[in-house]
Amino acid sequence: MKKNKIIFWVSTVIILLWEGLMPLGTMLFAPEYITVGTRPLGYPDYFAYALVICKVLGVFAISYPKTPSKLKEWAYSGLTFNLIFAFISHACVDKNIGFMLMPLVVLAILAVSYIYKNRVQQNS
Repeated sequence: MKKNKIIFWVSTVIILLWEGLMPLGTMLFAPEYITVGTRPLGYPDYFAYALVICKVLGVFAISYPKTPSKLKEWAYSGLTFNLIFAFISHACVDKNIGFMLMPLVVLAILAVSYIYKNRVQQNS
């Protein structure tokens, strides 16, 4: 039980930092860099802002313990789609293997968070 909670929280904190805090920090403290990742892929500038807002809301939903379970499911789904489409965008546009692998690594960590969320809930 305790091991499952530790694995869940470690993976969730990594997601919180990578998908929530870093984009939010960029938007607040270095807004000139918000579109650095999306503009070369051909997305309009407003897409980067919408993406940051959705990531922050999703990360908040999965990390806040009192979030309703249906909303958590939607948040995990949204973050999953975001990471899959990031992989596809990099695979189709710039074909940089490092840029292609990073979303998959974060997706694997997100999957660990999701799997262990369910294990923690079952044991509660």
